[in-house]
Amino acid sequence: MIVGVDEAGRGPLAGPVVAAAVILGEEDIEGLDDSKKLSANRRAELERRIKRSCRWAIGIAEVGEIDRINILQATMLAMTRAVEALAVEPVQVLVDGNRLPAWRYPAQAVIGGDALHPCISAASIIAKEHRDRLMRSYDAMHPGYGWASNKGYGSAGHLEALRRLGPTPLHRRSFAPVAQLELL
Repeated sequence: MIVGVDEAGRGPLAGPVVAAAVILGEEDIEGLDDSKKLSANRRAELERRIKRSCRWAIGIAEVGEIDRINILQATMLAMTRAVEALAVEPVQVLVDGNRLPAWRYPAQAVIGGDALHPCISAASIIAKEHRDRLMRSYDAMHPGYGWASNKGYGSAGHLEALRRLGPTPLHRRSFAPVAQLELL
């Protein structure tokens, strides 16, 4: 019952932060790696295999929570929600990064863990794919910001749209580029 945990969406100006928790199944899944190193097609293929053969769960911290408690605490909250959604008592939790949520499980932070531990790689893929789908759906609700392609990150096009159109309810008002516009 070793659980791998990773997140997607700490840096964007818009959208939630998403964490995933994964317990690998018995099937060996070839090609697991840090989700950022994989093509979109390969990630989607691996996501299907992970969901079919592993135990997994998602935890989300919404924009309002990010603005209220800060992105680091919101990330820890999303990770906690993901692990708790597994509804099992982990023997150990391996988390990508250098910080851990305050939880009762034995846990270890692993810098670069998404490239070192397959269970963290699987969590990285699940979290990124889930968040990317959310941002594509939000793009349809709030056209003009390019979220289907930039996923809410501060690309030149997104920043220009933010200046032209103003922030949406999905923009993180505690992040400087959005907060600065609010002051104008």
